[in-house]
Amino acid sequence: MDPIILITVAVILIVGISLLLFLDRRPKLPTGTYPTTRDPNDPAGGGSTAVLDRPEADQTVVGDVASADSELIDEDRVDAGTAVVEPEAPAAPELERPAPAAGRLARLRARLAKSNNVFGKGLLALLSTDNITDDVWDEVEETLLLADLGTEPTMELVDALRERVTVEGSRDPQHVKAMLREELVRMVDPAMDRRLDASRKDGRPAVMMVVGVNGVGKTTTVGKIARVLVAEDRQVVLGAADTFRAAAAEQLATWGARVGVDTVRSEEDGADPASVAFDAVKTGIDQEADVVIVDTAGRLQNKANLMDELGKIKRVIEKQATVDEVLLVLDATTGQNGLSQAKVFAEVVNVTGIVLTKLDGTAKGGIVIAIQRQLGVPVKLIGLGEGPDDLAPFQAEGFVDALLED
Repeated sequence: MDPIILITVAVILIVGISLLLFLDRRPKLPTGTYPTTRDPNDPAGGGSTAVLDRPEADQTVVGDVASADSELIDEDRVDAGTAVVEPEAPAAPELERPAPAAGRLARLRARLAKSNNVFGKGLLALLSTDNITDDVWDEVEETLLLADLGTEPTMELVDALRERVTVEGSRDPQHVKAMLREELVRMVDPAMDRRLDASRKDGRPAVMMVVGVNGVGKTTTVGKIARVLVAEDRQVVLGAADTFRAAAAEQLATWGARVGVDTVRSEEDGADPASVAFDAVKTGIDQEADVVIVDTAGRLQNKANLMDELGKIKRVIEKQATVDEVLLVLDATTGQNGLSQAKVFAEVVNVTGIVLTKLDGTAKGGIVIAIQRQLGVPVKLIGLGEGPDDLAPFQAEGFVDALLED
C-alpha cells in the first residue's frame, strides 16, 4: 500500500481518538436537570433566583442565590409543582413580667430626696432649734403651705405641734422627728381603705373608670394600673374610651400588649366613647376577666358638655355591670388647681380613689392630706417616676417615712 495513504489513515485515526477522549472528559449534568436563567426583563429581577426545573414538574422557586451560602435547601421537601415557602416563624413577643407592687413605695426614699430638703428636713431643722419663737412657727407654717398641705390642715398641724412642743419641751432631733411623724401619719389617716376594687363579684368582672383632665398622664396611668394588677395575676381587659385623642387608643393598646392584656377600641376616631366602654365591659364579661379598666378622654372641668359625656359613659356601662371604682388622676404639681378639678369631677361621678402622678422630686407631699380632706376619699396610688412600674399602692406610714428620711 502506498505509504502516503497509510500515513493519512493513521493521522485520521489519531485525531478521531483524541476527539473522543476530549468529549468524554466534559462535566456532565445530573440526569433530568437543566440550567436556566431568569429573563432580565422579569420585574422580579434577572438572574437573582436559582430555579430547579425538573421534567416531571413545573419550575419551582427554591431559594435566593444571594442567601444560598447561609441557607440549606432540602430537596426532599420540595414537592412537585408546588412553590415551597417556609419562612422561619417569627418568635412570639416575650411578655413583660411587671415588678410586684409590694415594696415599690420604698423607692420614695430616693425619689423624694429633693422634697426632704424643703419639707421633712426643713421642718425638723425648725422644730429642733433651742428657742422656737413666733417667727419660727411662721416659717413652719410657710413650709407646710408651700408643700400644698392647704390652709386648714396647716393650721391644724401647727397647733398640734405647738401644743406638744410646749408640753413635752424636748428639742432632741430624734424626739422631734418622732413627734412630727406621729402628727403627719394621723393627718394622712392610715385607717382609710386604700384597696383597689378589682375582683370579680356576682359572676362578673369589676369595672374601673379612670378620669382626669388633659395632661395628667391618665392613659399612661391606666397602662401602669394594668401592670400592677397583672403582677397580682389578675386577668385584665382595657377599654380605650378616649376617642377624641387619636393616639390614645394605640398608646393604651401598646401598654396592654406588653403584658398580654387585651384592649377594646374603636376602628374610627371620634366614635361614641360610651359605646366603646360598653363593648369593653361586654368583652370582660365574655372572657370572665377579673377587672375591666376604662380610659376616658381628658375632660376640662369647665366644659359642661364633656362632663355630661362622662356621666353618660358611666350610665351606659351600668346597663350591664356596676362601676365599682372611679379613679381620679391628678398631677401632684398643680397644687390647689388640682383640688378644684377634684371637686368638679366628684360632682359628676362618684370618685372612689385618687391617683397622684408626678409626685417624685417635688415638695408637694402635702397635697395628699389636702385632697383627702376635701373629697373624703383616699389616695390609692402614687406615681413615682416615668418607668413602667413607677406606680405604687399608697401607704400612709411609708409615705411619711419617705418625707422624713434623713
